[in-house]
Amino acid sequence: MRNPQLALALTKALRARPERPGERRVVLLGVGSELRGDDAAGVRVAERMADLALPGVWALAAGPAPENLTGEVRRISPSHLIIVDAADMGEAPGTIRVVGLQEISGMSFGTHALPLSVLAGYLANETGCMITVMGIQPLSLEFDAGLSPEVGRAVDEAVQALSQCLGEPDDPR
Repeated sequence: MRNPQLALALTKALRARPERPGERRVVLLGVGSELRGDDAAGVRVAERMADLALPGVWALAAGPAPENLTGEVRRISPSHLIIVDAADMGEAPGTIRVVGLQEISGMSFGTHALPLSVLAGYLANETGCMITVMGIQPLSLEFDAGLSPEVGRAVDEAVQALSQCLGEPDDPR
């Protein structure tokens, strides 16, 4: 793994709310537009995590309108919500940062209309879950462009770190 700190940050976020074995319910919400180049990073991570079918993990590809899945998130009633989205953090393309809810208001996330801070605040109020945001620095948000190689590698890295941290929900690590 290119960034061992990523798995560490995710593990720390998941431990922020202790629970008994088998009680962890994690929703991974992938946000972004598949039509806007690197903005699709969050959606790609969610799709790949859904393919892994990890116990206690619901991976939802929300696309550019994550507010449309708030009912589904509330129905699942997660202990943890991890939102993955392209974010302009002023970093090198493909950089991944894990941030808490209180840190996201100063960042520019994706191309969706509803600010991520509003969505996250609403879901935190409705579900009482811990919220973590994984931002991936895009290179390009051009229409009809695919993922850049840098962001493609970041998607791979994010999936690897997430599967490592979420793969064994009852492991006390």
